Amino acid sequence: MINQSTHKKIVILGGGLSGVGAAILAKAKGFDVFLSDKGKLSDESLILLQKHTIDFEEGQHTLEKILQADEAIISPGIPYTATVVVELLKKEIPIISEIEFAARYTTAKTICITGSNGKTTTSSLLYHILKSAGLNVGLAGNVGTSFAKQVAEESHDYYILELSSFQLESMKEFKADIAVLLNITPDHLDRYNHNMQNYVDAKMRIVNNQTEEDVFIYWANDPVIKSEIEKIKPYFQLIPFAEAKAEGIQAYKEDAHIYIHVNNNTFRMKQDQLALQGTHNLYNSLAAGLVSKLLDISDDTLRQSLTDFKGVPHRLEKVATVRGVMYINDSKATNVNSCWYALQSMKSNVVLILGGTDKGNDYSEIEELVKKKVRALIFLGADNTALHNFFDGKIPLIMDANSMKTAVDLAYDVAQKGDVVLLSPCCASFDLFKNFEDRGDQFKECVRRL
Repeated sequence: MINQSTHKKIVILGGGLSGVGAAILAKAKGFDVFLSDKGKLSDESLILLQKHTIDFEEGQHTLEKILQADEAIISPGIPYTATVVVELLKKEIPIISEIEFAARYTTAKTICITGSNGKTTTSSLLYHILKSAGLNVGLAGNVGTSFAKQVAEESHDYYILELSSFQLESMKEFKADIAVLLNITPDHLDRYNHNMQNYVDAKMRIVNNQTEEDVFIYWANDPVIKSEIEKIKPYFQLIPFAEAKAEGIQAYKEDAHIYIHVNNNTFRMKQDQLALQGTHNLYNSLAAGLVSKLLDISDDTLRQSLTDFKGVPHRLEKVATVRGVMYINDSKATNVNSCWYALQSMKSNVVLILGGTDKGNDYSEIEELVKKKVRALIFLGADNTALHNFFDGKIPLIMDANSMKTAVDLAYDVAQKGDVVLLSPCCASFDLFKNFEDRGDQFKECVRRL
């Protein structure tokens, strides 16, 4: 807990959900709060800041005011290389995340989930299971509403926190009671100087500060995770899951069933009853199931929740069937590995819409699946050079689009009955869209107008 007599002034950089939530909590705890956003604040953020009488600025960072901070809270989208952060570091002003700050003011049990892919689905599925079991649980971090805002205005016994590598970078004393690491594959390498180990190090911070009473759940088949565990020689509890049964594996698939072994109890369920289908979703269900059994959720509740979960918007979301062609929105696939999982789950020929802001992607991971399953590629981006450099000559039909309407119209023209039109971009969305939600919403809107 911060000594408020020595940390009177809190400066928050970034005025999105995370920053505004941190500002509301800091104000509630009696700090002198100033929020600064280099861009334009949303109407929602403005309303909340004014409601709580929080001092703020937008469109600039006034260093004179910012460097008066006793402690700074930075939003996850702001890198440590940003000029304002460099100036804070020069003055040795402590910098933390909203997650770190909020955790100081709650005694709730924290279940923290990260991974290059699947973390939103797993977090949302686990939230659904725990809510169905009647637990008092909040969903926050990279999904749901701000962790800090919930700590300020609500009271939960458990928090499920979806944590990105950006949020984990600023972890200092914060600790996960249960940490879940689904996988580590290349992503956000532009943020990490195109050095994979820097990204891996950020992901592995999920286990920082864990004690022997805490639990680390992880995918045992991930070579990167396996190597990192060998390096750190952990003394907290390790609970691995995998696709197939093997020594030490506590959740797996066998004979068309899933099995979860926790606390001398075995949970068994037919795999085809799972609401989420596909190999990647098997892992998500196993991870959520392990946490649920650690928390003594009954078999009946777990089975029902794994059966009736509705899925996550923009993640392999079926939109409509038009002229015998299924349109699927996977806009949340902002890296190559996510697209690999999407393509791997497709049973039909695919018209694939790719593109956006390239984060240092290596498209070789999906090359064979594209050659095998994709009838046509549509590149949707402001600059498609990297995509053309890799795919030209490998697929007979490649087209460019500079708007979602154009992309969907092109897909409509080339798709044949029985095909799937799949938006699974591999890239961030900020070149043509506000975010991946905006990209997915525009795709759905265009499809419904066909």
